[in-house]
Amino acid sequence: MVETTEAQLAATRTDTDRIVTPARIDTRPLWRRLVAPAGVGLAAVGACAYVSAFNPNESGPYPPCPLRALFGIDCPGCGGTRGMYCLLHGDIAGALDHNVLLLVILPVAVGLWGLWLARTISGRHPQVSYRQFRLRNRMLLIGLLLLIGFGVVRNFVPYLGSGV
Repeated sequence: MVETTEAQLAATRTDTDRIVTPARIDTRPLWRRLVAPAGVGLAAVGACAYVSAFNPNESGPYPPCPLRALFGIDCPGCGGTRGMYCLLHGDIAGALDHNVLLLVILPVAVGLWGLWLARTISGRHPQVSYRQFRLRNRMLLIGLLLLIGFGVVRNFVPYLGSGV
């Protein structure tokens, strides 16, 4: 019977199989683990209640977009508050008119929050290989480039403007 040592196993691994973060189990009590995701969820619900109560289409407590105020162009988030107001009142067409990107980012954000909550409740954090780490970084970079690209394109395509 041939035994392999850890050094031999490490030598046979490729660079992409290297473990960046080992798997671990969070041993803190459940209530302590839930503080961060519950706080973010409560903040989101509070923000939605505030936006639902005060119409951003009327002048009021909402500050103007700094990019729009200084340069007169729409940033990728311009119209997001008005679009959320429309979504909270069931007006999907109005939300699309104010910010198309909102209807893409919102489900992704809710899904990622749900994944965070599920991992927090289970207390298990899977290992992350170098390949997964690089994939996450690429996805983040692609998302950032798409966001910047949307910010540029929406200033040239009239329909994608914020509706101001």
